[in-house]
Amino acid sequence: MQSIASRRARPSVQDEIGPRQPGAIYQNTDGRFEVLALVTNPADAAQLLRRTAARWAVIVRDTLRPDAQPFAVGTVWTDSDYLIRPAKQSYTAAA
Repeated sequence: MQSIASRRARPSVQDEIGPRQPGAIYQNTDGRFEVLALVTNPADAAQLLRRTAARWAVIVRDTLRPDAQPFAVGTVWTDSDYLIRPAKQSYTAAA
């Protein structure tokens, strides 16, 4: 028999990432971050985050620090995060 905890659905990758798509800016208690890239390949995410159980990673830059270097994060989107600027829409010209 399965326990109740093992029957709970795991949050989807998109739910964990939230609105953090390239071009978006979000803020939380750690800073204000521009999303530079989204990595959804688990092997690449694990390497970036230096942990084996990563499903995704977001590469960000802290916009409050002028000398900030890009870095990878793997924290899930929570109620303490809020979107300042949505991701830029990229459109492809019709052929």
